[in-house]
Amino acid sequence: MVKYSSAALDRTFDALADPTRRRILSHLARGDQSVTRLARPHAMSLPAVSKHLRVLEKAGLIRRRRYGRVHQLNLEAEPLKRAAEWVEKYRKFWEGSLDRLAAYLEKTNRDPAKKGNE
Repeated sequence: MVKYSSAALDRTFDALADPTRRRILSHLARGDQSVTRLARPHAMSLPAVSKHLRVLEKAGLIRRRRYGRVHQLNLEAEPLKRAAEWVEKYRKFWEGSLDRLAAYLEKTNRDPAKKGNE
């Protein structure tokens, strides 16, 4: 069983909770980009975008490299993978529970029909 750091998962889900940060990650999934290029499609100031980038960095979802005055960012997918594995564990649980419920309902719906014919 995979062990999950509660704090790391909290930071990942906190970062993913904001649509601007999800869009930034989507842009970075296409390749490395500079901060100014990432900020262009968003209707907000560069300092506001920088705040979003700090949240993503703290969650370990992006990495920043400096080349002189240019800050280049790239996506770090490992925290997303851990979050997906955590969600997958619960998806399997709920699917199993729903399968058992469906089997139970199917059985109880068949039994009254048999009793009525007897």
